[in-house]
Amino acid sequence: MQKEKFDKIISFLLGASWAIVIFGALITFKLFSAFGYSLAFFITVAFIVVSFFLILALDAFSINREKLYEAKKQTELLKQIYAKHTK
Repeated sequence: MQKEKFDKIISFLLGASWAIVIFGALITFKLFSAFGYSLAFFITVAFIVVSFFLILALDAFSINREKLYEAKKQTELLKQIYAKHTK
């Protein structure tokens, strides 16, 4: 059941990451609006791009982990098929 725990953690982290993107962008814009709206907009967009990159990295990690589990299942099935046909 370790896979289920890990998937729950990844799902929680993805949800928290989206919340950080939304609220972080708002806070970043409000924080830097004192220096000018163009600078605040630029820094907010940079924050969003970096955050999206981190979310995609987390999602890619999850997908590659699922591919690994699927490959292990297929390898086990192929070993069973090979064992039946080589007898």
